[in-house]
Amino acid sequence: MATLPELARLHTSLGVDELSHITRLVASWGILADLCFADLLLFVPVVGGDGRFIVLGQVRPTTSQTLHGDDLVGRIIDEAERPLVARAFRTGEIMDGEVAVTSRGGEPARLQCIPVRHRGTVAGVLTREAPLTVGRRPGELERSYIEVFERFARMIVAGRFPYPVDEGTTAESPRVGDGVLLLDEAARVVYASPNAVNALHRMGVYSNAEGARLDEVGVEGNAIREAWDAALPVTEELERRPDVIVLLRVLPLLDGGFRPGGARAEPGVTGGIVLLRDVSDVRRRDRLLLSKDATIREVHHRVKNNLQTIGSLLRLQGRRLPPGEGRQALAEAERRIRSIAVVHEILSREAGEQVPFDQIVGFLVRMAEDSTISPDTPVAFKVEGSAGDLPASLATPLAVVLSELLQNAVEHGYPDGSPGGLVRVQLDSDGTSLHVVVHDDGRGLPPGFTIDRTRSLGLSIARDLVTSQMGGTITLSSDRGAKVTLVVPVPPPEVFSG
Repeated sequence: MATLPELARLHTSLGVDELSHITRLVASWGILADLCFADLLLFVPVVGGDGRFIVLGQVRPTTSQTLHGDDLVGRIIDEAERPLVARAFRTGEIMDGEVAVTSRGGEPARLQCIPVRHRGTVAGVLTREAPLTVGRRPGELERSYIEVFERFARMIVAGRFPYPVDEGTTAESPRVGDGVLLLDEAARVVYASPNAVNALHRMGVYSNAEGARLDEVGVEGNAIREAWDAALPVTEELERRPDVIVLLRVLPLLDGGFRPGGARAEPGVTGGIVLLRDVSDVRRRDRLLLSKDATIREVHHRVKNNLQTIGSLLRLQGRRLPPGEGRQALAEAERRIRSIAVVHEILSREAGEQVPFDQIVGFLVRMAEDSTISPDTPVAFKVEGSAGDLPASLATPLAVVLSELLQNAVEHGYPDGSPGGLVRVQLDSDGTSLHVVVHDDGRGLPPGFTIDRTRSLGLSIARDLVTSQMGGTITLSSDRGAKVTLVVPVPPPEVFSG
């Protein structure tokens, strides 16, 4: 499915500013669908005219059943199918009528066409489509919500909605079903939905709020004052007690628009709505996660410190031994411990279990550079590509393997008396598998060499870690030097499901 900007570029002549206005409308119109208990569709003329329109957006209400079960985005209709849409676009006025819903066997539905104006020009038409309600009297909540929607509709026609600046809605943003307070021009409550009353009770407000300002009943009114002053939406989080946190979002209702002759009138705040959502449980989980992250980082920090202590003890012990295999074995063990410690060092600084492995590669390369045998045999290193972020369960053994391969390239590819050379490390990840190539231009592999029968402890460790712990493959070949290729699967990042 193509995105809204893609559909607009392919089928319409919307300019950059008009497309931005349309995009912001679609990003914030969930509240409108909930207020009017109806599906909303956005129609924009197809480039070239001839009375055709394309559906650029569709949203269903969460406060009522949907009228359209199928997805209409991308569908092109002509004027014969939706004559009221074409008429509202040409006249720039709201049109009311009926439409036959084809997905329901031609069942008639209520239709309202609202011109979407931007800087004096109608860019499209927003339609409100809902089943006919015959013989049913709407309750106070429904009447209040519909009245608010009609005021937003007039703002859309006047070019006042969507707001020019709005942080938009997120997964945490309060919705109409969470609770609504309707305010008049003086910011006094004229209607409070049952869920809004429940939210006020959670905040310790038990008095009747209708007819009073929120600050008069004990709720801070900073967000309302800011919304009135700026004529823009404001979101604020109120913490009444450590266990009660309410998210408050204020949307001012504006008057103004365009006077006869095209003169632009300054907007005036004629009221507003306040959406309330109790986010106490969400914030409690957030705090638990922060505490968990801090604990995990502290554990990694202590593991890193313990590994560094062990490495220091190995170095001290190695210095007491005469030169030979014993000292060399302790030095290799200390190097392997350092390669593991660097993973825990990064995890102690980063939240989560994903490790930016490119940082580890840089550390391992510097460690290999320090281990070059002599200045007379210079070995350079070059890293190409990126491994991206890897889970710690993969990064730890992979760091040990890469350390072994780099050390092996230095020791066996460029022995004493060789002129030195270049070791390339190539990284490539597609999100599901990681390819690592360590290629040196040294003397290459001995004839008949295979990693399955190697007597090298380092290569044996690398082989076993890759095949058993990481579930990957490792191959060696002679290609103008020695070339080692690793292919390991990358597990998807763990997602906290709450």
